[in-house]
Amino acid sequence: MASGSSSSAAGQEQGWFDLGRFSGELSTMIQHEEIPMILQWEVLLPGFPPAKVSSQQPNCPMKAAHSICKSKHSHCIQESRGYSCQCSEGYQGNPYLVDGCQVQKQTLIHKLIERFVSDGRRLFKDKGIIIGVASGACLVLLVFIGIFISKKLRHKRTQMLKRKFFEQNRGQLLQQLVSQRADIAERMIIPLEELEKATNNVDKARELGGRGHGTVYKGILSDLHVVAIKKPKKVVQKEIDEFINEVAILSQINHRNVVKLYGCCLKTEVPMLVYEFISNGTLYDHLHVEGPKSLSWSDRLRIAIETAKSLAYLHSTASIPIIHRDIKSVNILLDDTLTTKITDFGASRYISVEKSGLTTMVQGTIGYLDPMYFYTGRLTEKSDVYSFGVMVVELLTRKKPFSYLSPSGDGIVAHFAMLFAEDNLSHILDPQVIDDWSKEAHEVATLAIACTQLKGEDRPTMRQVELTLESLQSSMHIVSDNVVDEEFENDVIPINCPMNEHERGGDEDSTRQYSMEEEFMISSRYPR
Repeated sequence: MASGSSSSAAGQEQGWFDLGRFSGELSTMIQHEEIPMILQWEVLLPGFPPAKVSSQQPNCPMKAAHSICKSKHSHCIQESRGYSCQCSEGYQGNPYLVDGCQVQKQTLIHKLIERFVSDGRRLFKDKGIIIGVASGACLVLLVFIGIFISKKLRHKRTQMLKRKFFEQNRGQLLQQLVSQRADIAERMIIPLEELEKATNNVDKARELGGRGHGTVYKGILSDLHVVAIKKPKKVVQKEIDEFINEVAILSQINHRNVVKLYGCCLKTEVPMLVYEFISNGTLYDHLHVEGPKSLSWSDRLRIAIETAKSLAYLHSTASIPIIHRDIKSVNILLDDTLTTKITDFGASRYISVEKSGLTTMVQGTIGYLDPMYFYTGRLTEKSDVYSFGVMVVELLTRKKPFSYLSPSGDGIVAHFAMLFAEDNLSHILDPQVIDDWSKEAHEVATLAIACTQLKGEDRPTMRQVELTLESLQSSMHIVSDNVVDEEFENDVIPINCPMNEHERGGDEDSTRQYSMEEEFMISSRYPR
């Protein structure tokens, strides 16, 4: 220290001075008036050897600690050459004096605050977990409740829609019509779920085809019956009552040559029909094949007989007479043994409409349609007789009635009649028929001419047609299960056209006529 100058020093706690705040060597600071200085002391105890700087034991020996560290809240620290004392954490004061280390007030407050904060954090953390778990559980519960309510509402809405369609489709009327036979009522109403399962939810792979009346699907019911399910096009509300009446009638028909109607589903916007499944296509498919060979003459005659049987049954034997109104080769199905099954009558006529929703005046197919029915709008059983006659001409010629035109522009019926009158049918007959030509085949052609007379009263009844064809079959020695009795002999018509006046009078008495004022009909240029 220089003479004539005074200096002062102030003590500070250890750690107050930080060498890190200074850069360079301390010797460069010699010119400054203030120079930091660190004072550190150590206690050298007699009887204890000096500590080694590289000692791995940072704490003092027990005796040394008790000797120099008097405060109970202090601890001994081993220094480089001796020992020193320091107050424990949270205490301050002089560790070399008894009770020299006292609790720091600020530290106590900090501990209390820290504990409070820690407890609060733990509390909030636990509460957050609880709230999170509870919220998650509530959310899951709400989702389940929402799904449950949604399913309930959807089910209720579906049931209401089904009920609406059922009433709209006159389900109550059908139940009333078949109420006298509980077994029929139970069988005729087929649940929608049954049909969805039967068709694999209306799978396109199950589709058999579609015609004017709608699309037909193959299905298997729960009782293992293989069925054809017809899904019609849009309906006109006024036609549904007639559709249900016809379904009720068909449900009571049991004839081997009429496709069996199993029932219907009314709980859809458009009623669906369930028919017996016939696997071998239509007469049209078998007749109009590529190549010269088609059905044999004996098969064609048998098909004509079976068709006549079914129409005679519908006209006179059924509980309520039914007029088919659309007899044609497309509507004659054949099973694996080529047995005839008439389809597409009655029910289908009431549910097939044009896309515009408007129906035309007359239902039928051009080429097969009775001209008197077309012009007068009066429907009788003789309209079916005319269509049947056209189909017989088709069997004889393998010509398509709906598209055939002669060189002079005549249709199939007019041209056939002209050639018949000229005794020149060989120009139009199928070569297979010519090969098997006989007196019986000529009589079949004569019967076709009788059935296609312009006036309905000049045509035979289907019962007469049936018996006449069976007589021809017997005379050809074709296998037949029918026995010709006295009634048969009396009802066989002579093959002379037109019929005599006495026969016309009898037919007029037996002919049922239906007004067309309430009918909704379809006219088509092409077969469905």
